[in-house]
Amino acid sequence: MLFGSSGIRQEFGSGLVDLALRIGAVTAAGATTIAVGRDTRTTSELLEHAVVSGMLSAGATVYSCGIAPTPTVAHATRNTDAGCMITASHNPESYNGVKLLNPDGSSFTLRQQAAIEEALRATHWRTWDEQGHVSPIDAVDAHREAILDQVSLSRPVTVVLDCGNGAGSVITPDLLAAAGASVVALNCNVAGRFARPSEPLEANLPYIGEIVRRRNAACAVIHDGDADRMMAFDERGRYIDGDHLLMLFAKYLDKKRVVTTVDASMAIEEIAEVRRTPVGDSFVSEELLSWGDFGGEASGSWIFPGHSYCPDGIYAAALLCEIASEWSIAEELDRMPRYTLLREAYRVGAPREIMAAMGASEPTHGVRFEDEDGWYLIRASGTEPKVRITAEGRTPAKAKAMLEAGHAALEKAKHTLE
Repeated sequence: MLFGSSGIRQEFGSGLVDLALRIGAVTAAGATTIAVGRDTRTTSELLEHAVVSGMLSAGATVYSCGIAPTPTVAHATRNTDAGCMITASHNPESYNGVKLLNPDGSSFTLRQQAAIEEALRATHWRTWDEQGHVSPIDAVDAHREAILDQVSLSRPVTVVLDCGNGAGSVITPDLLAAAGASVVALNCNVAGRFARPSEPLEANLPYIGEIVRRRNAACAVIHDGDADRMMAFDERGRYIDGDHLLMLFAKYLDKKRVVTTVDASMAIEEIAEVRRTPVGDSFVSEELLSWGDFGGEASGSWIFPGHSYCPDGIYAAALLCEIASEWSIAEELDRMPRYTLLREAYRVGAPREIMAAMGASEPTHGVRFEDEDGWYLIRASGTEPKVRITAEGRTPAKAKAMLEAGHAALEKAKHTLE
């Protein structure tokens, strides 16, 4: 199985280069025009050349976005048959990968991914006189203008922005400034090496809160490597967990039907009607195509159907600045329901086999146990060799008990494989 919950991601090696070439050819067999972009990793340009070569060999016209965030490439894809992003998103620098996009911005579905994997077994190359060609496009400017048409700050605000040296560096600083924000930019230069771990976790951002307070900022916004994610801090310098950021967006936009994942807080159900999907933004997007007004997952993926079915951390960053220009984000968060939610990840040798031993229909969907006062979820990561346990309780003691129960269940499953 090549595809995970968010495209293909692997540690870089020659096998990934060959795979990118063949994926390009197979994708082009069903799409004559394709938008392609890449993040800032040291290996992304090489992989982009490989995937584009495959597409050209199948006769496609490729619209090159250059270095661009995933949501920017998704925006460009609305004018093509498909999109392709070279990125490993929030994974470490040694990883890279390929993400395929539909014209509406959504990721390829499980069925589409399965078709790609099947077609890889018999790649066909076009003859010398049937090759495609590449045309560069300014996808960044088009995406920037589309967001500026939808977001409006009611007053100037100061925002701390950390792009983590990723692809968001080419658009978010200028976008927020154009929207009327005074931007304190950190790690916003394009670099193949990241100044901090790419995943926008609180533990990776110990310096942000103090900078927010010192600069009297209204908020801080943080991107991962390809800027499909956005996490944030309030004006008091507090990290906003993803569940409450989801609730903040839903409340501000007055969205009453919210799609989120099985590992999201039960507090969300107190402010909106909720439908849950397996973990992964592609599942949230797929559900939003038939139901819901807004969706996202606590890892920082926010999907606004009126804008795109691709998680857009850049749009989310601009929208948060709009919210900060009208509300005290900290006061809004203080009024929201809040339960104790714990998340742990364990690096294991055989996550899929462990989940099968636990009875999971799909390893990344996991197994969930719940009662009236809490729940726990155990699932295999779709992007790393880890098993994740999420637990929540109406009290801290209940959450701890649920986490311990989940850990005991995981250990029991591991022992059955020994």
